[in-house]
Amino acid sequence: MNGILIIAHAPLASALRQCVMHVFPDSTEAISALDVQPNVPPEESLAQARALMRQMHLPQILVVTDVFGATPCNVAQKLIDGINSKLITGVNLPMLLRTVSYRHESLDALISRAMIGATQGVIQVAVTAPQNQARRATHDQDHRDHQQ
Repeated sequence: MNGILIIAHAPLASALRQCVMHVFPDSTEAISALDVQPNVPPEESLAQARALMRQMHLPQILVVTDVFGATPCNVAQKLIDGINSKLITGVNLPMLLRTVSYRHESLDALISRAMIGATQGVIQVAVTAPQNQARRATHDQDHRDHQQ
């Protein structure tokens, strides 16, 4: 089983983990989060991330961050080894849900699943026409009222 470590600007990492725990309450040991606080030196965040990885006791860990080039990503780049730990940026909830669902697959397969979950989770939703509702008899002076 693979682990997932979320490193993001505070409080996003913890919030994403809580959302995942809502859907997958049995995955507490497999997913960790590090909220990178403002005004905390990157070296301190890196030490915290290393400690979280050691606490997970898993052979392989996928690290996900919020924004490429930002402090959480820069910390994560120093954390991963490219073999037993790999990094994806641009984390979103669909990515995490897909990742947790397939955390038993190989790390490379997990990365592929995560990328698919992230991109397929971003969808433009078309505006639908309102339902055909009969206009109610109005005694209102304002005929621009909204029926819902």
